[in-house]
Amino acid sequence: MACMEWTQELETGIQAIDSQHRQIVNYINELDDAIQTGNTDGIKHVIEGVLNYTVTHFEFEEELMQKAGFSALKAHQQTHEFFMRKVAVLRGRSNAGEDVSSLLLSMLKGWLVNHIKGEDRDYIESVKKITGDS
Repeated sequence: MACMEWTQELETGIQAIDSQHRQIVNYINELDDAIQTGNTDGIKHVIEGVLNYTVTHFEFEEELMQKAGFSALKAHQQTHEFFMRKVAVLRGRSNAGEDVSSLLLSMLKGWLVNHIKGEDRDYIESVKKITGDS
């Protein structure tokens, strides 16, 4: 059973962003599965995947915000940088042999929900004007 389900309240209404956020939910479920089965390679795979994916996703999101002239872009970039630093620290701890999987899982779940329902809500209207999403 999936640890996290995609729900309508997570949707921004911007197709490309929602698709990327769904991928993060997939990583959360993949990590949960790896934890349940004791698959350490799977856990490392998710850590690397999340790091790489968030960089790409954040750049995409920030580019849209910049094109839309979103006034709080700098503040949003700072929340992205903070999150990436936290994941990078967990990767370092994992590479040193520590089991950070549960910590990462809880961080991802909390961040996804809080970030999408909080900070991402701020740019939706501005970005929709340039993406054609309604």
